[in-house]
Amino acid sequence: MLHYAIVFLIVALIAGVLGFGGIAGTAAWIAKVLFVVFLVLFVVSLIRRNS
Repeated sequence: MLHYAIVFLIVALIAGVLGFGGIAGTAAWIAKVLFVVFLVLFVVSLIRRNS
């Protein structure tokens, strides 16, 4: 999941440089959502492993 977040971040950066603001904003939003989901699942897995 972290891999997909990084991919969408790179897509957003490239789209922003090329002037595609709408695509860049959407890709950045998707990257943020995937990163938050990754963090939540990571923390849950750490808690479950230690208990």
